[in-house]
Amino acid sequence: MISRRAILGSAAVLAGASAVSGRVQAASIPEAPTSTTNTMQAPLVPTSGPDYQPVVTLNGWTLPWRMNGDWKEFHLVAEPVVREFAPGMVAHLWGYNGQSPGPTIEAVEGDKVRIFVTNKLPEHTTVHWHGLLLPNGMDGVTGLTQPPIGVGKTFVYEFVLTKSGTFMYHPHADEMVQMAMGMMGFFVVHPKDPAFRRVDRDFVFLMSAYDIDPGTYLPKVSEMTNFNMWTWNSRVFPGIDPFVAAKGDKVRIRFGNLTMTNHPIHMHGHDFKVSCTDGGWVPEAAAWPEVTVDCAVGQMRAFDFVADKPGDWAIHCHKSHHTMNAMGHDLRNFVGTKKSDLVKSVRKLVPDYMPMGNAGMADMGEMEMPLPDNTLPMMTGFAQFGALEMGGMFSVVKVREGLASGDYRDPGWFKHPQGTVAYEVASVDAPPPSKKAAPQSNSKPAVEMNVVKPSKTPSKIPAMNHKGH
Repeated sequence: MISRRAILGSAAVLAGASAVSGRVQAASIPEAPTSTTNTMQAPLVPTSGPDYQPVVTLNGWTLPWRMNGDWKEFHLVAEPVVREFAPGMVAHLWGYNGQSPGPTIEAVEGDKVRIFVTNKLPEHTTVHWHGLLLPNGMDGVTGLTQPPIGVGKTFVYEFVLTKSGTFMYHPHADEMVQMAMGMMGFFVVHPKDPAFRRVDRDFVFLMSAYDIDPGTYLPKVSEMTNFNMWTWNSRVFPGIDPFVAAKGDKVRIRFGNLTMTNHPIHMHGHDFKVSCTDGGWVPEAAAWPEVTVDCAVGQMRAFDFVADKPGDWAIHCHKSHHTMNAMGHDLRNFVGTKKSDLVKSVRKLVPDYMPMGNAGMADMGEMEMPLPDNTLPMMTGFAQFGALEMGGMFSVVKVREGLASGDYRDPGWFKHPQGTVAYEVASVDAPPPSKKAAPQSNSKPAVEMNVVKPSKTPSKIPAMNHKGH
């Protein structure tokens, strides 16, 4: 739940803040809202000024503002935060206003914005407004365009939003540490014309990556390649919110990449058109159809589609290691290896030892084994047909008929029409399966077949006994 924190009353931070712009004194600093919730908050619908369709932040929220004359004022607080990646694991990160990523900032093309930034980190910081066109002295690069924001100080950024589009904010101070600790946020500028490229639902998320050993809470800030937690808005599957849409809705999904590698984002079930980058809008005549769009480091992308196919459609990074949790990089390959003799010997020393991977790794998704403290299974999550065998950058686009325009609640699993689910057919040469069920169709099939019922969804998230992977 979002609360109001009276930064105004904090004398240690704000009284006589010498770094505040001479045009705006410390006494006029607005409150700094904060939130620590891990679930998606309702969009912040504008009550005055130009109309627009507000965005919805996966597992996040939009930063409220106040009007002060013709300035739209926001207040960001850079501070240490605790973020739950998924049930069973939390991380000690740095972020803004109680969360990592920080809250989404929304405004309108032509707005005059004033953004107060208070530093509660143990070191100095700045904020860079990635992709926005603004005066050089507001660009947020330590030493080049401004002095650093010292510990306990408040700085003010003031600029006019000259273009609409998809942007983000992050430090340009001690970047290797601060961005690796989760300091980032989304910045959406809506078109002045409410009808320009308008959609019914607009989702946003930022991609970040962390290397956190089992049993620990801090990311390794000097890591460059071997990350084990690939996140959307510092959440991993099964902790990432679904994208919920009504059948027929025009939907936009915006995302940015602040990891150390590119991410090909793939959505099942629909074609989409790339509509926007951090450089601006792609003209409608030039927007190109895709089912996968790559997002390089430091880039933003947005795509639009019509949600005309009801169902539960996967959306994920198409790098297979990025849909895993706690993924180690020193695993031995035991595919096709007979390990029965080895298991007997090892169990004399370690009674609970269980072999993994001699027929692949899919069995890990269904195991209910103890984990080290504060980490997650490599494969996890269940749906109506059993283990999903996923983690990391994975979620579901849930398209349903009859949803109200402002309804973003998880509608549960899709009820497939009769005869539309893939089924098993017994081979002539194969022994019959151990379980049988009636086929979905009432008509007699051309060949006799055995249809296997899906297993019931287990009641708890599976665990696996692993060491560093």
